Amino acid sequence: MKLHEYQSKELLASFGVPVPGGDVADNSRDAEKIAELYGGRVVVKAQVLMGGRGKAGGVKIFDDAGEAGRFTRELIGKRLVSPQNPAGIVVEKVLVAERVEIEKEFYVAALLDRAQQKEVIMISAKGGVDIEQVAAETPDAIVRLYVNTKWGLCDYEIRDAVERAEIDRRAARQMVLLIQRIYHAYLSSDATLVEINPCVLTADGRVIAVDAKVTLDDNALFRHAEFAQASDESAEDPIEAEAAKRGIAYVKLDGDVGVIGNGAGLVMLTLDEVARAGRKAANFLDVGGGAQAERVKQCVELVLMDTNVKSLLINIFGGITRGDEVANGVVNALEELDVKLPIVARIEGTNAEEAKRILAGANLIPADTVQEAAAKIAELSA
Repeated sequence: MKLHEYQSKELLASFGVPVPGGDVADNSRDAEKIAELYGGRVVVKAQVLMGGRGKAGGVKIFDDAGEAGRFTRELIGKRLVSPQNPAGIVVEKVLVAERVEIEKEFYVAALLDRAQQKEVIMISAKGGVDIEQVAAETPDAIVRLYVNTKWGLCDYEIRDAVERAEIDRRAARQMVLLIQRIYHAYLSSDATLVEINPCVLTADGRVIAVDAKVTLDDNALFRHAEFAQASDESAEDPIEAEAAKRGIAYVKLDGDVGVIGNGAGLVMLTLDEVARAGRKAANFLDVGGGAQAERVKQCVELVLMDTNVKSLLINIFGGITRGDEVANGVVNALEELDVKLPIVARIEGTNAEEAKRILAGANLIPADTVQEAAAKIAELSA
């Protein structure tokens, strides 16, 4: 689950990480009032989960509170589009933050390195740009400090890493303390990423987290009731955001075959079979166990929100999920949504025969196996 910048900063500040002053607003009047607290010298940032928001016109610097308010009025409700998010995301909130005089920019992050199966601290004196760009152009500029789970993160290791990263000596001691705190925040919040870029040395000698990104482990959210409300805003894609509100497990992919299944393993198998048949899935969607007709209808609706979807494959193996309930949900969806694209459905298990009877009059193609379903959907999508 990704947090917005203002949420990330609130989390880090609670662990003692220094951040610029500021607050979030969803209207121009509140934005102007916040800006007045800092003499109008603020940065207004659109709170959208997308890369390139600055280039998309979502970030602007001001010296006047009134101008900050007027910019907010123009920004709220606007759809920002970037190369990373061509569909765009509508701005609902902005962060109005005090401006700081930046002398040096650094990069620092705590994250899970899945390849190494270790937690790692990444530090670079080249902050303010994408770390991927730094890694590609000057890989030696990034220092990686892997954490030994037996004894954790030691101060001397941090000091050594900061020195190897050639962090400005004026910032080094504060950087060590900051890394200790972000790692504490990382562990305590069950995060998979805490990234500060840029982390800056100000003209008056302070080290501050000017921007921040935090990603939390969805599987650990039951331990963090404080993040429950934030989860509704956590999806980078608008369809994923809508799915989160409905409590449906959905991940957008880059293909054109919509996929609905029950159980993560069965859905993953379906994605693989679609790929073997020569097509690419447009999404991962798990209706969950015991899904009722209304939920199935909502799942079909979610998949069809993606304009890239050219066909739909439904793969259900009933256990606690009843095939007839799934079939009723599919039929209701087809009737209410006036679906025109080709659909292939494979339903086996509990009440499968009743499901097939219900679907017999629907405008879709039946299949007996997932392999047959994938082959048929590939042919229809060609």
